[in-house]
Amino acid sequence: MANCNLYPQSCGIQPIRYADGVLSLLDQRRLPVEEIWLDYTDYREVAEAIRSMVVRGAPAIGVTAAYGALLGAKASSATDFETFWDELNQICDLLGATRPTAVNLFWALERVKSLVRANPEQPVTNLKIALEYEAMAIAEQDVRINMAMGRHGAQLLPQTVRVLTHCNAGALATAGYGTALGVVRAAVAAGKQVSVLADETRPFLQGARLTAWELQRDGIPVTLICDNMAGALMAQGEIDAVIVGADRIAANGDTANKIGTYTVAVLAHEHNIPFYVAAPTSTVDLSLTDGSQIPIEQRDPREVTHTGDIQLAPQGIEVRNPAFDVTPARLITAIITEQGVARGNYLDDLADFVGRAS
Repeated sequence: MANCNLYPQSCGIQPIRYADGVLSLLDQRRLPVEEIWLDYTDYREVAEAIRSMVVRGAPAIGVTAAYGALLGAKASSATDFETFWDELNQICDLLGATRPTAVNLFWALERVKSLVRANPEQPVTNLKIALEYEAMAIAEQDVRINMAMGRHGAQLLPQTVRVLTHCNAGALATAGYGTALGVVRAAVAAGKQVSVLADETRPFLQGARLTAWELQRDGIPVTLICDNMAGALMAQGEIDAVIVGADRIAANGDTANKIGTYTVAVLAHEHNIPFYVAAPTSTVDLSLTDGSQIPIEQRDPREVTHTGDIQLAPQGIEVRNPAFDVTPARLITAIITEQGVARGNYLDDLADFVGRAS
């Protein structure tokens, strides 16, 4: 089948490509020093790519998982529906075990399974073709959603604005364009004067390595800061708004995002700076009443004790490395989705937005 990159977009950065049965991922562990593409034809290797953060960012993980499920399905030798269905479930279980916090992963896998579950009368060959179109549709939809989200969010920003962001919620975290950085891109496209302060985002340095790289590449003014500088810059009046992405949003608006986001939200609240979350409705998990129910991924201590092969901490030291924290809804000024902007009454607004998107 032809390359899936046929959708319109306003950003040339695409971390995920699919053509003729091969999934290609831009290795985000190597940025910004090297731009290396890795090719995958085995779903187990795709699962490891998600786990090891070759690809990262909730929407991008979902898109990649859909393609991973497709690759596993294409390799199946099953000729009857029941065997094929059992194999697909095993494939999705393996992919779903990679990153527990990012709900887009499970949303995409459920979408893949739902397609097959709804068509038990179809020959397996037809189901494989349908899955290929579905994975491509998920990728294309992600870009359209991000661009719609960007248009909604851009309206919240003044004509001249200095935006702080944490982690990377840009084109690299999606199929293209971005969530938080999609708002920035849309504001720039609308003629607004936007500059970005990018937290380095320890310990994986997504801000330093990825946000700074893609904004610099797009010609959007960006300044890199250490994570512990944000409060001081807010106190000096150098930050006008904060925009972050999300990996899972509970029904009440509590939001899980990269570790350190909660700290930024508290600082923004203290300094009366608007704190915006930009995320697609697929990131909203209505099955969770609040953020205390969001599973938090614990990652390898080596990410904290080392930078590459360079050891930074004493051998054998105890380490905590949660990948995410939860920002309470009360600290969030608005949640920007492709369906519109939720303010204050998140319980009703988010349920309404999810319903519209279904």
